[in-house]
Amino acid sequence: MTDTKAGTFLQLRSLVRANGELELSLAEMPIPTPAADEVLVKIQATPINPSDIGMMFGAADMGTAVQSGTVQRPVVTARIPERAMSAMAGRAGESMTVGIEGAGTVVDTGSSPAARALMGKLVAAMPRAMYGQYRCIPAAECLVLPAGTTPSEGASCFVNPLTALGMVETMRLEGHTALVHTAAASNLGQMLLRMCLQDGIPLVNIVRKPEQAAVLRNLGAVHVCDSSTPTFMSELTEALAATRATIAFDATGGGTLAGQILTCMESALSKTEAVYSRYGSSTLKQVYIYGRLDTRPLELSGSFGMTWAAGGWLLFQFLQKIGPEAAQRLRDRVVAELMTTFASKYTKTVSLAGALDLEAIAAYRRRATGEKYLIDPSLA
Repeated sequence: MTDTKAGTFLQLRSLVRANGELELSLAEMPIPTPAADEVLVKIQATPINPSDIGMMFGAADMGTAVQSGTVQRPVVTARIPERAMSAMAGRAGESMTVGIEGAGTVVDTGSSPAARALMGKLVAAMPRAMYGQYRCIPAAECLVLPAGTTPSEGASCFVNPLTALGMVETMRLEGHTALVHTAAASNLGQMLLRMCLQDGIPLVNIVRKPEQAAVLRNLGAVHVCDSSTPTFMSELTEALAATRATIAFDATGGGTLAGQILTCMESALSKTEAVYSRYGSSTLKQVYIYGRLDTRPLELSGSFGMTWAAGGWLLFQFLQKIGPEAAQRLRDRVVAELMTTFASKYTKTVSLAGALDLEAIAAYRRRATGEKYLIDPSLA
């Protein structure tokens, strides 16, 4: 057991005020006492994922950001454009916690045998509110990390690995045999590439820069298409014809890319259609949008027949859909390949206060390839 129950801890909070101001701060909270089936985890590593960035900053214009407070307890404020406040109305006035996943050591437990068995263990979890020094978590939701694993090595073992596995599982469940992934040089994209190479799954990788394409080719990627080149559409069509990929997962979410993918899928399929149909190929072409790197409206234009679909894909809904037994099978694979297929690398580790430094915010909000930040709430 621990004596932390009498103390307090710091937790990062994001508040949207009704007057159109975003405020990020560190709130002092009482250290909670775990219920019978819970454990108290001292958080030692939690990554800054794109979804966390969305929760932290909302629709704020960070070009207007101002930092005040102290070095240990900074406060960051920024203006939210009036046109964007309607999208933020649902969270106005509510101080929200941030941080989807992370890892740390169990320092206190509830009375149940399952909880007590985790005392002193290094665990990872995805309960949200992880940008804080402590977190009470149901014992059943904790993933015990293998001996010798560090908190930073286990911090990202949920969102990106399970998303990559979920994409492949969705592909199989829906009867496809190959897939397309955009923003493919990201941490997630590199995980997906390693997994597809290992499992023998044809993968078409779409990137936006030549240097990103080089990163993936150095990792063994066969099909890499750079959307910034004038030959992008023809190269994508050739890659789709070679792989017969008919399902795509798009992280950009806006602009024309989803429509371009559907158009090239139709062009690739038409090469093998025995009979012409004015309605296009009868093979379903599916694009799932799972991110919003591009905040422009989605434009679906092109010639892709009538047999196509576009929709959203969310990890949490997918895990609910497949059920606890199948979800546990995916988690087991993550643990088994944590140091290989699903390994994560970080550009920099910062404290909670360091995560609210304006220079750091500018860096991790860029979401540049190869630049992933980690928060260690235990740092001073």
